[in-house]
Parts: sequence; C-alpha cells; structure tokens
Amino acid sequence: MPAAAWATLAVSAVIILFVAVGLLRVILHLRHVRRTLGGVLGGVRVIAERTAPVPVALGSVNANLKPVRDFCESV
Repeated sequence: MPAAAWATLAVSAVIILFVAVGLLRVILHLRHVRRTLGGVLGGVRVIAERTAPVPVALGSVNANLKPVRDFCESV
C-alpha cells in the first residue's frame, strides 16, 4: 500500500476518534441535563400541589362568616 493510503487511513481514524469522543461528551452532558430537569420537574410538581386553588368549601366558609363581616362593617 502506498504511503498516501496509510496517511489517509491514519487521518481518517484520528477524525473518527475525535468525533466519537465529542459525541460521547454530548451524550454525557445530555444525560446530566435530563437528571437535572427531572429534579426541577419534581420540585415544580410539589409547588403546584402546595399552591393548588382553594377547594369549593370556600363558598360555604364565606357564607358562614357573613355575620362577622357585617358586624365588622357596622363598627
């Protein structure tokens, strides 16, 4: 085989090696981002649960407190 062919194979191997390492790094970064986003999503779900709207019972509570509000307005 001529020297040019060997040089072409060597350069091709180096390029493929660098591309493979680069892709591996991208994969590892994406896995880290996925884990981080999973944690953030869990936190957002907890916040959403704790800040859920007041239940329907609020109407009956307001109705029961109407005499108190009327008294406070008369004072």
